[in-house]
Amino acid sequence: MNSASPPISSVGSACLANAQLILRDRVMRGSVTIADGLISEVSEGDNVPIGAIDCAGDYVLPGLVELHTDNLERHIEPRPKVDWPHLPALIAHDAELASTGITTVFDAMRVGSILNAKAGYAPYARNLATELLNARAAGHFRISHFLHLRAEICSETLLDEMAAFGPADRIGIVSLMDHTPGQRQFRDLVKLKAYIAKKRGMTDADFEAHVANLKRLQSTYAAAHEAGAVREAARFGAVLASHDDTTAAQVHVSHKNGVRFAEFPTTQAAAKACRDKGVAIMMGAPNIIRGASHSGNVSAGDLVDADLLDIVSSDYVPSALLLSAFHLAERWDDLPRAISCVTDNPAQAVKLSDRGRIEVGLRGDILRVKTVDTVPLIRGVWSHGVRVG
Repeated sequence: MNSASPPISSVGSACLANAQLILRDRVMRGSVTIADGLISEVSEGDNVPIGAIDCAGDYVLPGLVELHTDNLERHIEPRPKVDWPHLPALIAHDAELASTGITTVFDAMRVGSILNAKAGYAPYARNLATELLNARAAGHFRISHFLHLRAEICSETLLDEMAAFGPADRIGIVSLMDHTPGQRQFRDLVKLKAYIAKKRGMTDADFEAHVANLKRLQSTYAAAHEAGAVREAARFGAVLASHDDTTAAQVHVSHKNGVRFAEFPTTQAAAKACRDKGVAIMMGAPNIIRGASHSGNVSAGDLVDADLLDIVSSDYVPSALLLSAFHLAERWDDLPRAISCVTDNPAQAVKLSDRGRIEVGLRGDILRVKTVDTVPLIRGVWSHGVRVG
């Protein structure tokens, strides 16, 4: 993926001094200077130059890099079947992420629909992506936005919807999703029913029909859709991700497809297979904080203890990303390593070489964070040197 930054409205300059800088391999008392949007100097010491912000010992760390979030979809549909105007939703989504320390986001949009009046869902990604790209070009956003297409293998329209996108859309990620009941994320049909029946108001008969339809779609389309989505990702120049791998065999297929990172493997065996194949492992921040998966899958804590975690995503709670990193820091007794899981590691996974670390020449995406009883409180957010939170 092209690592050049999306269009933004401005770049800025700032100096944060007398801070605990969280670097790639250590924490250092010092200062970081941003000039014209880029880090121009990193210095050791507690001196505070004239005009600098005295951080008084607060942490200063890179802006968070978010690869998978459902947050935009929550803003455009705040309740089931409630369609919210897209531009206000985009602006509110952007502002919320900035407030949580996320300075780079890959906005997840589903491609692949089910044309069923009772339990289906319609295409929306192309129109929403166009609105997002226009807002980005106009400089309406505080932070850096890229596109993430969630390719639903178990659908009817996947390849037609993906055909509407191209390299000019600068899609960063294509993730391969298969939400067929009885496997991967939804192996437990009881948990699936509790989740989806409540969300969509299904009766028992509706749910049974929905499950049967999804299984039919998988048997009809899965092979062609998976192969087609892999081809389309290559056409876009996007990084490929897998989703909810459960077995070593599934990881083998993902690796063969060219997957660079695995989103939320559901078992320790799958995570171990990812490690063996050199596929980066992503888990959800809510899983880390809660100590369990809401779908009944492997606990992120078990993967943390087994050294099977590389990247953390906020998933469905944006504010969880920073909090989860400090949870990891306590668990590992290694703050730089934990912070890398939400900054440098995700940036590397999507081939963004211009951010994710406090180093001269990289983007001035910076957070100032104070901790209270180990809870991180954001005291400032800078995106390309401009204070946005």
